[in-house]
Amino acid sequence: MRQKIMFFIWLCIGGLICCSLAENQSDSDGDKIERFFEKKDVTIAVMDSGLGGLSIMADAMERMRETKIFASVHFLFFNALFSNESGYNSLHNREEKILVFNSALNSLEVQYKPDLILIGCNTLSALYKDTPFSRQTRIPVKGIIETGVALIAENLKACPDAKVILFGTQTTVDERIFKKELTKKGFLKERILSHACPDLVPYIEKGYDSDETEMLIYAYADEALQQMGKQRSAVYVSLNCTHYGYSLGLWKKVFRNLGMEPLDFLNPNLRMNDFLFNTPRRKLRGSQISADVVSMVSIDKQRIGSIGRWLKALSPQTAAALENYTYIENLFEWKKFVTQTR
Repeated sequence: MRQKIMFFIWLCIGGLICCSLAENQSDSDGDKIERFFEKKDVTIAVMDSGLGGLSIMADAMERMRETKIFASVHFLFFNALFSNESGYNSLHNREEKILVFNSALNSLEVQYKPDLILIGCNTLSALYKDTPFSRQTRIPVKGIIETGVALIAENLKACPDAKVILFGTQTTVDERIFKKELTKKGFLKERILSHACPDLVPYIEKGYDSDETEMLIYAYADEALQQMGKQRSAVYVSLNCTHYGYSLGLWKKVFRNLGMEPLDFLNPNLRMNDFLFNTPRRKLRGSQISADVVSMVSIDKQRIGSIGRWLKALSPQTAAALENYTYIENLFEWKKFVTQTR
């Protein structure tokens, strides 16, 4: 009798496991997105390790205001930067980066219950698939790298003789994910050049159009062109850090001053949201749009003034949300995941 009971228990457990596995396997990214569009009131979270992703939120807000596909949309910008003295690119190893980012994702899900997460950060997008969060969440998550790869591939295909210079953070370059994904699509490695731009992000945040930012961009662009040698006739410049798009005018000016006119400057920031609007959806009479910015690091007036000035031209509501951001000291846990040697 006891054996029959134990067998029945194990049968039930096995059935539950099978059902769970089947549910997870059928719960594809497409399924998650379709469930998202079935809702009428949604929260869309945009994550970045800094303020670059605010440009993505600003674009999404204004396009959502025009399309009116939801009765209400609350946009939340979740700053996943954990310290003004240290960012993901300065952590000791990849494991630490993943653990800290995973902690931020868990906090976002538990505290704010978003219906969609947009990772508006190349560094974090490169790490996302290796987070425990990615394997268990039922929230649809989109990273900007997917958009960046598609944009580069589209242009390299259009001009078979062209090369692309990828400018990004150290982590983005070290991960080599763009080169991996583009070679999978059949593009030769020789056509894909990467160049890291350490320290550029804080300069852009303090003054996206300042002389100091221009000088730093000039130095990185010059280094990249020196590495290319003399064959510079057909080149795309890809800006693979969401912050870099704020300074697009400076990038264009710098390359002109270096005596080179790229085929185009590829900025995936404002294309990341296309998937939300490409497919015809219902259109309601009105749509309430709200926005908040939360951060566990303080954002000084200089950064708010610089980035806010850029945002105001696109979305005054996003600029206002940044100016009135909410500081939460313990937004997510990070210290226990980091080796404290500094």
